Amino acid sequence: MDHFAPQESCAALRDEVRSVTSAWRSQGRYSPRSDAWLRAFDLEFSKELAARGLIGMTWPAEFGGGERSNVERLAVTEELLRAGAPVAAHWIGDRQIGPAILRHGSRELQEEILPQIVSVDAIFCLGMSEPEAGSDLAAVRTTATPADGGWRLNGHKIWTSHAHRATHAYVLARTERTERKHHGLTEFVVDMGAAGVMVSPIVDLAGEHHFNEVRFEDVFIPAHRVIGEIGAGWRQVVEQLSFERGGAERVLSSYPVFAQMVAHAAQQSDSELRVVVGSLVSRLAVLRQLCWEVARALDSGQAPVQQAAALKYLGNAFERDVIEALRRTELGREPTMSSSFGQALLASPGFGLRGGSAEVLLSLIAKQETRA
Repeated sequence: MDHFAPQESCAALRDEVRSVTSAWRSQGRYSPRSDAWLRAFDLEFSKELAARGLIGMTWPAEFGGGERSNVERLAVTEELLRAGAPVAAHWIGDRQIGPAILRHGSRELQEEILPQIVSVDAIFCLGMSEPEAGSDLAAVRTTATPADGGWRLNGHKIWTSHAHRATHAYVLARTERTERKHHGLTEFVVDMGAAGVMVSPIVDLAGEHHFNEVRFEDVFIPAHRVIGEIGAGWRQVVEQLSFERGGAERVLSSYPVFAQMVAHAAQQSDSELRVVVGSLVSRLAVLRQLCWEVARALDSGQAPVQQAAALKYLGNAFERDVIEALRRTELGREPTMSSSFGQALLASPGFGLRGGSAEVLLSLIAKQETRA
């Protein structure tokens, strides 16, 4: 597999994505929005990307993948985020669960699930956060106990995006009680249609529904649906989160409204605003370079835990500052849910929570630094 994507290949991929998103916008099939990777769900759009080989791009051909590099995949994800395209149907499976199964899953699990993610027949939600656990992912109370032919799952997850649309859930569960809370955790793939899975909506302040609560009552999980080693889920999930934290969505979630602000500043004589916007543009260039370094690390077989945590920490600060800068402009004076600023403002409280709080990220960075 060639891990060194030529510039021509990346440029061709960017052109292809721009052509698709432009055609869909001109046909009125979607409107660009902030936080599209989490909030804009359109199965038909994801299916079109799948037909073009733009999902599972880095995976082996035997599982339906394109055997491209993570650098090429980054070129595609950057263009989709810049266009505010409706990518939520495939984003979690393509970004995070597929790579985790490829890295740690059994051959049976890989053959079963990976081709379904590539074709968008499998839609994943994340069963990580739990009530009263805050941002402490290791405070898992959901349990999985051995059963004939597999496991029985019992517990309660919350803030589970698109669980009401998902066909499968990634679930982190406790399979052993130990004195150390990071031990005894195991990762599973669960059918959302299985008996005992219950989904309740959480509607946000704007009336949108993508969050859910999910309860598992004695849900059977076949033995082969374990991802990796039983009881070693914490080490694996930290690696997996580097896929979640190290992507371009950590710096480009608000890009549609950021682009509007750049265009607005260019037409104004407000020199102070131009200085602020210029500083943000410079920071974005540095953050994009970090994204490329994470992609290159993945291409060389590494799990860039520290780089991904640093990218998310700095990316969160950047996106918050974009919101604050917008408040200085006409774009931010009357936020409504139909405006790009209103959508970005609504999403902004989540920037510092999903994928780990600032304290968790700084702890990861410090631990990795002391090991170096």
